[in-house]
Amino acid sequence: MHNAKPEMRVIFTVILLLFVLFLFAPLLILLVRSFESDQGATLSNYASVLTDSELLASIGNSVKVSAVTAVITTILGFILAYSIHCTNIIRPVKGVLKTAIIVPMLLPTITYGFAIMYSFGNQGLITRLVGRELFEIYGFNGLLIGYVIYTLPPVFLLIDNAFKYTDKKFMIVSKLMGDGLLRSFMNTILRPLAGALGGAFVLSFILSFTDFGIPASVGGTYPVVATQLYQVMLGSIPDFNEGAVIAVLMLVPAVFGIWLLKALERLNFHYDRLSDTGLPQHRVRDISFGVISSVIVLGVLSVFAVMFIAPWLNSYPYDMTFTLKHVMNVVQSSDLTGVYRNSLWVALLTALAGTLIAYASALLNVRTPLKARSVVDGVSMITNTVPGMVLGISYLLLFNGSTLKGTFAIIVLCNIVHFFTTPYLMAKNALSKMNPSWETTGELLGDSWFKTVFRVVLPNSISTVVEMFSYYFINAMVTVSGIIFLVSAQTSLVASKIKELQHFAKFNEIFVLSMLIFMTNLLIKLVCDWLQRRAAIKG
Repeated sequence: MHNAKPEMRVIFTVILLLFVLFLFAPLLILLVRSFESDQGATLSNYASVLTDSELLASIGNSVKVSAVTAVITTILGFILAYSIHCTNIIRPVKGVLKTAIIVPMLLPTITYGFAIMYSFGNQGLITRLVGRELFEIYGFNGLLIGYVIYTLPPVFLLIDNAFKYTDKKFMIVSKLMGDGLLRSFMNTILRPLAGALGGAFVLSFILSFTDFGIPASVGGTYPVVATQLYQVMLGSIPDFNEGAVIAVLMLVPAVFGIWLLKALERLNFHYDRLSDTGLPQHRVRDISFGVISSVIVLGVLSVFAVMFIAPWLNSYPYDMTFTLKHVMNVVQSSDLTGVYRNSLWVALLTALAGTLIAYASALLNVRTPLKARSVVDGVSMITNTVPGMVLGISYLLLFNGSTLKGTFAIIVLCNIVHFFTTPYLMAKNALSKMNPSWETTGELLGDSWFKTVFRVVLPNSISTVVEMFSYYFINAMVTVSGIIFLVSAQTSLVASKIKELQHFAKFNEIFVLSMLIFMTNLLIKLVCDWLQRRAAIKG
């Protein structure tokens, strides 16, 4: 490998300092504050929190609803992925299923609750179609539906990716050897996917346990740990020390999740060679899974249907005449269009700076001889496990008296750190598959390292860079947990504004703003997908 250059060390030092200042230092302050009291450093805050029956009940509620959610989403995600990879459903239907299931990712989670209210409430769209209210939407039921919708897309993507690396010829071999249906299914499908299914369960559980948006809208009188943390930090009498304790406790499931994923790694195994084997025809299997998968996807999308209908009606569900007044009210409101512009700027700056930092980090790790380059892997593991609310509180505690407080800069930095893991891994995987001798060849030809990166490495990974940009942008547009403690009156974003509009029951404005976020994210997604296809053709 080529020698380490001074510019490599400078970039690595800058990136390392960035994470020291905006990841490790905030978390350290959080830990310190959790022990602070009038008597100095004690365990009194932990004793107070752990003897608070209401808080313990909220933690129990979070564990309960998150565990049930994780079981359901893992099963549903598996069914969808199995339908796409292990059946002969026609290709266009598979494409629609795969695309439609990620639609909820384009919307803020706080909107999910309002869509559930307008779908399953007393006068909800689905309630009116069915003819009666199906269940009580506030509390456990509403949270469960919201969490399933929220975590199903990432769980599906995880399992779907794992299915790509299973060899279907073993299904045929198992059948030829006379294995029963159940035995064949266990050995050729479930066994190879055990690690991925465990990872999907952990992912769904942690996302549900730490989400704030859905409980903020349909939590009702069913307390969960995220809403308790919000009340402690932004209630009538804020208690930063107690909030720090709750935030530290929210890290426990993440730590447990890491341990469980490490334990599940031993279940993974690799095929020597994957074969592209066609599946035998089985009409009952194909029709059954086609119908079930379609019902799952339509069920998820139907919850959001009302969000695209209500704003165009005079007063849903009482006056169903068409009107543009709700949309025009938002368009003509400088306050609401202002928060939308704020969200656009924050998402754009997050995507540009985040992509640059994540790509540079992966580049230094994979394609340089720097001795400490693997430190970035540890950073990515930590950012992957720290919940957005915990990171937001850490920033609030560390930068409370600084010039960063109440600025767009702190929001952008929080987003970059919060969503770092996935773009970093995207870039790392892409760069590791490229010819390792390009930089050495460039050096022999007299090109600088920068010139080789820009002329050779970057053009060959441009598709991944576009995907990284898309990931950062979309997540920055919809996040609420990470920024709820950091926004101010001047830096309010759409996701945080929706929380404010909830108090005034301005649901039409909420839905219009949600549609704006959805259409913006959809446009970015379509453009980025087009750029990726174009890059693939040129490549």
